[in-house]
Amino acid sequence: MTELAIYDMDRTITRTGTFTPFLIHAAMRLAPWRLIFAPLVIVVMLAYVVKLIERRTLKEINQTLLIGGKLPLVRIRPITESYADFVMKTNVHQGALDQIAEDRAAGRRIVMATASARLYVTAIADRLGFDDLIATNSIYGIDDIVTAKIDGENCYGPAKLRMIEAWMAAQGLSRADCRIRFYSDHASDAPVLAWSDVPFAVNAHAKLRRMAQSRGWTIVDWGL
Repeated sequence: MTELAIYDMDRTITRTGTFTPFLIHAAMRLAPWRLIFAPLVIVVMLAYVVKLIERRTLKEINQTLLIGGKLPLVRIRPITESYADFVMKTNVHQGALDQIAEDRAAGRRIVMATASARLYVTAIADRLGFDDLIATNSIYGIDDIVTAKIDGENCYGPAKLRMIEAWMAAQGLSRADCRIRFYSDHASDAPVLAWSDVPFAVNAHAKLRRMAQSRGWTIVDWGL
């Protein structure tokens, strides 16, 4: 039996979301003049809230506004590294670090499954000691040019479960031969929580807390 411990990232491991702060962090170092587009970023977020655009479109537009539609990977990599250092110093729950250490000590394979962009999450996952990463992927052009366009699905909601299952298939892992723990803060991860053997509602907002109480999922708070 293979033991997997799968973690969401934003507001599960971290205290706050990481995508927009990453874009601001990158804009300040790549092209500070792009911060004049910050009001448009807010408009795009409002368009998502009222369901005029989908989540992947929000990400693609805001990344284009703040850091550009195409960037050489060699320019962005040092920025993803400095951002990961910033996240580790300021934005990680100690309870998450403790749980990751406990799962590792128990011999579990530690996997991150996040809607955030692999572009910057790889450096964070490395610092946290994750064995594997499932994340939203970017389309790359020739000569390692990273674009704002998402490759495949945005790793969110039901798509996250599909991407976890695809990763398991690629790794040669049968669901029947795995015992899976899953940690998440948000109701959008209900498909993965229901699919897992040991679901944890972590730092849960009201909707997920109600769902966890009704379904008997363990509720924990790493923010205390």
